[in-house]
Amino acid sequence: MHTPPPTTPRTEPTDLDVAAFKEQLGRPPRGLRAIAHRCPCGLPDVVETAPRLPDGTPFPTLYYLTCPRANSAIGTLEASGVMKEMTERLATDPELAAAYRAAHEDYVRRRDEIEELTGFPSAGGMPDRVKCLHVLVAHSLAAGPGVNPLGDEAIEMLPEWWRKGPCVTPVTDTAAAPAPVAGGQR
Repeated sequence: MHTPPPTTPRTEPTDLDVAAFKEQLGRPPRGLRAIAHRCPCGLPDVVETAPRLPDGTPFPTLYYLTCPRANSAIGTLEASGVMKEMTERLATDPELAAAYRAAHEDYVRRRDEIEELTGFPSAGGMPDRVKCLHVLVAHSLAAGPGVNPLGDEAIEMLPEWWRKGPCVTPVTDTAAAPAPVAGGQR
């Protein structure tokens, strides 16, 4: 068993965070609202996105995992069949099912506090099945331990993806900034 990453506060994204996101996912962020969790290396690993993209398209995935190392480790975990086993446990363990339903309600409540998406599911298969561990892990990292039981379980199964240091080296676009002028005048 390993030590899960510590809980971190939700913060406004900085230029460096946006640059890291671009490096992590190979595209600029869409609907970025906040950094929901930071990897122990200091870079964002979960972002909070708006329930609608700037063009108005509904985007019900409130928490989005950005770290490529964490994403890869979760993909390996998903390929092992753990999602099927978790879904089967939901059908036979009423306590787990209730906790997972509460996680679903937490996710929807957090999203609806920003903008209500009537008729849209939460994410990751909640509340009845496990469809995407990436979403469950992102929810657990953003909300903190104890909110999403299956996200917490998945984190416990993952290697410590942050141990190798930052997954990317973000570069901010300083070339686009105007050069300072002597005396501070332009």
